[in-house]
Amino acid sequence: MTVKRKNPRILIVTPETTYLPEGMGNLANYMTAKAGGLADVSAGLISALFNQGADVHVALPDYRAMFDNKLDPVLRKQRQMIRDHMPTDRVHLAEDRAFFYVNNVYSSYGWENLHMSLALQRDVMNHIVPRVKPDLIHCNDWMTALIPAMSREMEIPCLFTIHNIHTVKTSLAQIEDRGIDAAYFWDHLYYENMAETYESAREAIPVDFLTSGIFAAHFVNTVSPTFLKEIVVGYHHFVAPHIRRELSSKWYANCATGILNAPDPSYNPSSDKALVYQYDEKNHVDGKLHNKRYLQKALGLIEDDQAPLFFWPSRMDTIQKGCPLMAEILYHTIHSFWDDNLEIIFVASGGFRQHFVDIAAYHGFKDRIAVCEFDEKLSRIAFAASDFILMPSLFEPCGLPQMIAPIYGSLPVARDTGGIHDTITPLDAENDIGNGFLFETYDSGGFFWAIAQAMAFYKRPVDQRKKQIQRIMTHAAKTFNHNVTARRYIELYEKMLDRPLTHD
Repeated sequence: MTVKRKNPRILIVTPETTYLPEGMGNLANYMTAKAGGLADVSAGLISALFNQGADVHVALPDYRAMFDNKLDPVLRKQRQMIRDHMPTDRVHLAEDRAFFYVNNVYSSYGWENLHMSLALQRDVMNHIVPRVKPDLIHCNDWMTALIPAMSREMEIPCLFTIHNIHTVKTSLAQIEDRGIDAAYFWDHLYYENMAETYESAREAIPVDFLTSGIFAAHFVNTVSPTFLKEIVVGYHHFVAPHIRRELSSKWYANCATGILNAPDPSYNPSSDKALVYQYDEKNHVDGKLHNKRYLQKALGLIEDDQAPLFFWPSRMDTIQKGCPLMAEILYHTIHSFWDDNLEIIFVASGGFRQHFVDIAAYHGFKDRIAVCEFDEKLSRIAFAASDFILMPSLFEPCGLPQMIAPIYGSLPVARDTGGIHDTITPLDAENDIGNGFLFETYDSGGFFWAIAQAMAFYKRPVDQRKKQIQRIMTHAAKTFNHNVTARRYIELYEKMLDRPLTHD
């Protein structure tokens, strides 16, 4: 592990990825396993690092059923032969029946997710790390959170990225029962209660996965600088006290930071195949109008070119995304801007969905409000068709819709929190700055005020709006992309390694 390579070798361990770049290994572009945003972030980061010349390797579970579905019969027949040559590639698959036959990255059963997590980490620790001999290991979320303890014991610098504040707990005995030599690094783990000796802790004191990753890693990052600060100061009560304490310790030791995620590169209105009309910042007026006309007709809304169109792009949960605020002001919003034909479309799934369906039906707003289950193509058209998106989040660990929307020329109406604070600033048309409309206090009054600000902007002369949206689209495309994110990670890797990551 002490051999100095020309380019330091980075091993990224992730339970999911949307795609891998060509050139990383046999069948790399067939390996798709996605449950959420982590898959897109992993794919974008790995690709950007690889394209920038970094010696990057990736370890992920061998989801054979999911991977094989991407293969034609001839390639599927040759798969085993190809797999035999995988050690020479940059893609390293953790082998275990726990994930050979699953059709989703995560199970609805907690014990099954724990089983898959331990299987992934066992193979990474026992086989992949010895084979790859990385100079730095980058782990992601609780599914990989025991690896930093091993990395600490082996004196390999380790970065632990927190995408979601979720954890599980189990005993050392169960960890070892899955083939992991936990005794080797037990004192770098975080326990639910004080663990004085290995023997006393082995069966009696649970190990907290996420907190162990934070505790053992040499450096930690969240996917929003502001969200990290909010945790450290105790702003979010849903964050467990011990997680907050360990993150605070890393923060005050200058071993924690926030690095924003970025949208998938396919979110580009000039090349997005889902759109009915592609466009860029120069012809966005015509492009957005074509998509608006299509969406209004398809969803049975009032067919009015001048109607301001608001889009709800986030899942309709009962807590995080601000659905209760939207429900409180939905009637008032439509009624207040009745003569403007204000329209709202929801393209999302979740437990709060029926509330919006009922409100629209009760008040006879079906030609002004459309509530749709999530559909990838429809969502993309909505970004292109809409004038504004709505994100009244209670908290936001990062958020991607508020970055995607400005790329498509749709301006965020959002609460000033977490990743939204890091990416959206109040629009000031007179001074050509800002890219959205923000409110601070989490209440329906503040949310309606922000919508009214958006409407005031919408009623400005067309030329003024066109100038601002063109500026915002140009800035968003340059700012919200994986090359920028990868550069931040490269800088962090170099700081941890104390040497450059790539050489000419």
